[in-house]
Amino acid sequence: MTDTPQNPGAAKDPLHGVTLEKLLTTLVDNFGWPALASQVNINCFKSDPSVKSSLKFLRRTPWARKEVETLYLDFIEGHLRPDMTRSKRRTPLSAQAPQKPKVSTATPAADSPWNNHPLVKK
Repeated sequence: MTDTPQNPGAAKDPLHGVTLEKLLTTLVDNFGWPALASQVNINCFKSDPSVKSSLKFLRRTPWARKEVETLYLDFIEGHLRPDMTRSKRRTPLSAQAPQKPKVSTATPAADSPWNNHPLVKK
């Protein structure tokens, strides 16, 4: 599809026009459920997998959908080998290092009721 005034981002988005069902079916046909389950750790790929249950989950879970879309993009661009190893480029979200939660080191004001709270360390 070309870039038109009605569709300005069509040429830039590789997923434009690809339904989630087509994307998932392509991955299952080429790699199978066990390989998908090893890449994206979700139960609908592991326990009694089906396209219908997977679509339902992926439509409601943005992080999982992003992971599957990343696999698909790597596959169509030739960066994903048949053994599900990536030759280069994208890293799935689950492979990124987890970030530590930020803990506040601020102290309460002198007149704060938290100063006398039993759980606040002195």
